[in-house]
Amino acid sequence: MASLFKLMTMNKTFSFIIPIYNRPEEMKELLDSLCNQDTDVFEVVVVEDGSTNTSEKVVASFKDRLSISYFFKANSGPGASRNFGMKRAKGNYFIILDSDCVLPSGYLSAVESYLAHHKVDFFGGPDAADNSFSILQKAINFTMTSFLTTAGIRGSAKAMQKFEPRSFNMGISKEAFLSSGGFGRIHPGEDPDLSIRLWELGYVSSFIEKAFVFHKRRISWRLFFKQVHAFGSVRPILMKQYPKYAKPIFWLPTLFVLFILLGVILGLLGFKWPLILLGGYFGLLFVSALIKEVSFFVALSVVPAFFIQMFAYGWGFLKTKIRLLQSNKPFEEMFPNLYFKKGDE
Repeated sequence: MASLFKLMTMNKTFSFIIPIYNRPEEMKELLDSLCNQDTDVFEVVVVEDGSTNTSEKVVASFKDRLSISYFFKANSGPGASRNFGMKRAKGNYFIILDSDCVLPSGYLSAVESYLAHHKVDFFGGPDAADNSFSILQKAINFTMTSFLTTAGIRGSAKAMQKFEPRSFNMGISKEAFLSSGGFGRIHPGEDPDLSIRLWELGYVSSFIEKAFVFHKRRISWRLFFKQVHAFGSVRPILMKQYPKYAKPIFWLPTLFVLFILLGVILGLLGFKWPLILLGGYFGLLFVSALIKEVSFFVALSVVPAFFIQMFAYGWGFLKTKIRLLQSNKPFEEMFPNLYFKKGDE
């Protein structure tokens, strides 16, 4: 276990910040993976966000293996819980993880190596699918990370200069956190919102390819639709709030939905070429997933996963965009379901 003296005297010290809500079984898996890191100079800060099924006993069982702190607070959402943890952390770099992630043993050493050679204020890494994942988890991971489905905006070997880290795997310096105030109350969308505010303050972001996590997403088709629909719903708000950072690529899922509708209409009129193009693209996705995952059933599941991803995001995006054109009311008044109330930080 890393001593406090050793933690505080290193040039770069790290605090893992883990908010959790009613998932103690996930916490055990994540903490086990932290015990297996090939460097031990870090602390862990667990923030229980008003859970009824807490992870307190799980955390206590790791006291002799990790430098770990546990806090319980009233439920106020993941953004406020992350801020709560960072305010109480001792490191000068905070690494924020979702509880459904598991880290490979070389995760932190990859971060240390990268930061030793790059001046970076906040960063992120990719998510990957472990061999133990279910067919659905692997299919959704593919649709969320493949260049064919997200055009690389979630990270790739050719890292974007203005990479938006995702809060399931995000690092931020203490200085950048204090200057920005951390995460806002919009959800989902608190991670791109924070990234934009950090850029505006002059801080530099980067993508660390080797700092990947196994993101175990406890998910079903219904929950996947709901999650991606929320992502799409919040993006037009961010685009209107920060027009400088609006990108044409954010329109792609909506255009995809409109193209499908057009294809169906033209197909009924006897023009088959849009449906042929769609069939060809779905075929390309299937082959690409089959090559990467080496599984017929995962590749087959990628097709509906991609359709759900595009339709849910595109439909949510379009509905919010239309409402924003119709009204100039405050965002929180128009979309109260996309904002957490101010809570304990």
